[in-house]
Amino acid sequence: MVTVLLDSRIVVAPLAGGPTTTALVTAAARSGAIGFLAAGYKQPSAVSADVEEMRAAGVPYGLNIFVPVPPPADLEPLEHYRTSLQTEADRYGVSLPPLRLDDDDHFAAKIEIAVDAAVPLVSFTFGVPDRAAVRALRGAGSTVLITVTSADEARAALAAGPDALIAQGGSAGGHASTTRPADFRGDTATLDVLREVAAVADVPVVAAGGTGTAEDVRALLAAGALAVQCGTLFLLAEEAGTRPAQREAMLSGRYETTVVTRAFTGQPARALRNRFTDAHSADAPVGYPAIHHLTAPIRAAAAARGDAEALNLWAGTAHAAARPGSTAEIVDRLRP
Repeated sequence: MVTVLLDSRIVVAPLAGGPTTTALVTAAARSGAIGFLAAGYKQPSAVSADVEEMRAAGVPYGLNIFVPVPPPADLEPLEHYRTSLQTEADRYGVSLPPLRLDDDDHFAAKIEIAVDAAVPLVSFTFGVPDRAAVRALRGAGSTVLITVTSADEARAALAAGPDALIAQGGSAGGHASTTRPADFRGDTATLDVLREVAAVADVPVVAAGGTGTAEDVRALLAAGALAVQCGTLFLLAEEAGTRPAQREAMLSGRYETTVVTRAFTGQPARALRNRFTDAHSADAPVGYPAIHHLTAPIRAAAAARGDAEALNLWAGTAHAAARPGSTAEIVDRLRP
């Protein structure tokens, strides 16, 4: 299935939290790209339903799974951050939940779904899955990809036996797949990460991050990428399930810059700068997914009001290139 990536050259990134839909992934495949379902945050039953729908569609597709992150040993920073969020909870009329530290995002169940369905492509974010999971997936016929942000992470990922790596630059929108979240600054260019990872990898490498034009895609392919993964531009696709408030924010022209922040989830992620990132980025500790659960009621209430100032407006540095349109039209804009 690595040859599918070679034939497609454009990968529609998994956009967890709602933007990725089966319609988006199906449209990507029918446009000559490869789209990834986002298993993150979903119940296994919902993931299974998405996978069955894609199997029925009869097109190539992928599934992205979050690798569980161990809870931090020191809970005091999390408790302090929870206290600091009370003003936001009061603003939006919601209650803050207690700290939740036992969430592995149903990792084992999602691996089982992927194995049973022989999902064509399975990618991982937030770390390296154990070798047993990779062997099971490959044994079922899946091509396995692991997302990394540095050469050191690439070496660790290669030990698990994947078929390919995804080299994610700091310009990428949404969560960074770094395993060193306390140190991540998002200042690494995708081209540099691609070259760094390719230098130590004996498997193909997909490049991801900051891609807004066909010229961007051509440059990464010319530098040796097997394919190029793009997400931010597809947030405005007709088939995407992107929140209306984010669509409006991206098109408004009011949000010109992006920042890397742990304020929403405890994991570094690049988002459009807004009131919430300004107020809380400096104080937000490492603590995914505990902080994700803490801010979820605030974000949901803000979304219901159409208030983008407290939403996680995930977006990469190429967000200004995003334009509304069908998935096919956006793929055509990126086609090298």
